Amino acid sequence: MSKISFTLVLSCLVLILGIQDFSAQEKSSSMKEQTLVRPPYLKVGDTVAIVAPAGILKNRNADIQRAQELMKSWGLHTVLGDHLFSVANHFAGTDDQRCADFQRAMDDPTISAIWAGRGGYGTVRILDKLDYTKFKKKPKWVIGYSDITALHNQLHNEGFESMHAMMAAGVTQDLNDIKETVATFKDAIFGKPLAYTLEGSAYNKVGTASGELVGGNLTLLHTMLGSKTSIDTTGKILFIEEIGEYAYHIDRMLQSLKRAGYFDNCKGVIVGDFSKMRENTTPWGSSFEQLILDVLSDYDFPIAFKMPAGHEDDNRAMIFGRNIELSVGKEVSTVKFDK
Repeated sequence: MSKISFTLVLSCLVLILGIQDFSAQEKSSSMKEQTLVRPPYLKVGDTVAIVAPAGILKNRNADIQRAQELMKSWGLHTVLGDHLFSVANHFAGTDDQRCADFQRAMDDPTISAIWAGRGGYGTVRILDKLDYTKFKKKPKWVIGYSDITALHNQLHNEGFESMHAMMAAGVTQDLNDIKETVATFKDAIFGKPLAYTLEGSAYNKVGTASGELVGGNLTLLHTMLGSKTSIDTTGKILFIEEIGEYAYHIDRMLQSLKRAGYFDNCKGVIVGDFSKMRENTTPWGSSFEQLILDVLSDYDFPIAFKMPAGHEDDNRAMIFGRNIELSVGKEVSTVKFDK
């Protein structure tokens, strides 16, 4: 190769690499600058719609009435979805009926929040039917957990914050049984800053991190893989919780997420309740905490256990899409949400 040709090739390589580097920097910069839309916090006189995007609410009328009374005690009005108590086999009405209730709540400018009556299964069946055109003009809080993770993912990808918190059917006769659940839910919807001090754990992986909080139910996160509703965890802190699963099911889901690159650029993990774990005939051989640590052993981000959120009575409210400061220690961990 002549000296001139070599110089020309070298110059082209430098130019190409420079463009790629600039593009990467530009992408990184835009990601840091990107912030999600925050729906207006509620105020006295606002209206909350209670809908059922998933499982049936058979014999749950009294629970929903208590939820309405709770909202009234906070100065809020409630409206119920037309098909809230409908039954279509496993679901609270047909897919079209459940979708119609949710879409109506999304489009109605007089409604300030959409509160899931319960989870169960079925939300994923209406995701692709929803139209966000009017919602984007007047966003509102979408509230729930478990199966509602599907909506949290979709809302995140549409560019909106959402609320991982108790559902309407979870309002018990004695609110003292769920005191922290109710108190943090109220703080969240009325805009009081959230901050939690977590009980320490020997399994905690010490460190600090900051970033947007995303996640939800592990099964739903796994279900979203490969779809347009799967979330990009780059630069974010992932929360996970689960109920009623075998250890090997949890390992399988985490391994799938790992192989899909879910944790490659994650900033940290917060582990909520893993409730009612099922026992297989062949023992797994370790705790679920150690299972999680083993799957995530290749990463150096902090991991905090003991977050009281998920399918237990103490289910603290969290805002997905909000930046948080996470500090993890063996004796204590803290989670602080930006204002």
